[in-house]
Amino acid sequence: MRWLDVPPVWLAGGVLIAWLQARHFSLGLSFGGAWAEFLGGVLLGGGLLLALLAITEMRRQKTTVLPHQTPSRLVQSGIFSRSRNPIYLGDVLILAGLILWFDAVLSLPLIPVFLWLLEKRFVIPEEDRMRRTFRADWARYERKVRRWI
Repeated sequence: MRWLDVPPVWLAGGVLIAWLQARHFSLGLSFGGAWAEFLGGVLLGGGLLLALLAITEMRRQKTTVLPHQTPSRLVQSGIFSRSRNPIYLGDVLILAGLILWFDAVLSLPLIPVFLWLLEKRFVIPEEDRMRRTFRADWARYERKVRRWI
């Protein structure tokens, strides 16, 4: 069951909730038009791009992208020179973009809830593993690169 406890599954759950809310429980609320669809598309595209850049860099460095495994290398190049968690940041942007795209006004609170969940469930345990595994290199990296942006 541990394979179900991965960010894409949680993201899919959030997207499903937002879609259902927009489809069946909109209560007449709306973001108000084309600007929301445009911004939603920009956020969605940006989130996908961030995730793809990060996965490509991790593959290039020959290390795992799975959150419950300890990576064999500390990736500090590419998009990881700007954010320690670009895949998770991409997931948050994807959710925000789809909430706007779906016109799911009442689902906006899912964004901070999802961010909190990612941080507590994945980011903090992952960073603890990295701290134990890479010690001084991690300490330098952590001082140099912010967690999100």
